Amino acid sequence: MSWSSYLSFLVFAVVLVLIPGVDFTVIVRNTLTGGSLRGRWSAVGVASANIVQGSVAVAGLGAVIVHSQPLFLAIRWAGIAYLVLLAGQAFRSAWRGRYDPVAAHRPGDGAAARAQRQAGWRQGFLSTVTNPKVLVFYLAVLPQFVGPATPVAVVIAFAVSHAVLSLAYLLLVVAGLDRARRVLRRRAVRRLLDTATGVVLVGFGARLVADGP
Repeated sequence: MSWSSYLSFLVFAVVLVLIPGVDFTVIVRNTLTGGSLRGRWSAVGVASANIVQGSVAVAGLGAVIVHSQPLFLAIRWAGIAYLVLLAGQAFRSAWRGRYDPVAAHRPGDGAAARAQRQAGWRQGFLSTVTNPKVLVFYLAVLPQFVGPATPVAVVIAFAVSHAVLSLAYLLLVVAGLDRARRVLRRRAVRRLLDTATGVVLVGFGARLVADGP
């Protein structure tokens, strides 16, 4: 392993991070629902799941999970079910059209802020850790940049680097949404975004179904 390999991996990881996926959709949804606080913690949840799946892949368990059909299918269907659940919440929110533009972006203190942090982290973590494509990414991509003699600590550093890049990008997304909140908080815009979010999440779930055996 050389610095050139590491830099090549970083470039590849940046490209992948910039491609909108489930994590991006969940971040947008949480930021619009609970403001920047919830959005930031959703990003932390996504990064945490990336580290978990990267570590699992490095430990060799990832290959076992991918090649164990029942376990892999269980994870895949859990991810599909969770995406459908989030889509249902988005559609319900769009249907009701009840938004509190002030409370939605007020950081809050105490129990309210803690609830926003927990909800944001949970959704970010679960939406990513139940996505088998993330695990397959680590198993398929990491070997292209590291060799069989590469120390485990170095491989973990690669996985953590990807998680950090993802976190940085998603935090920028949250900041951008927060700056545009005056427009995004309008009821008509919120309903449109909730509907679009639901459609996108259903689309990701359908894609997981179609990609399966």
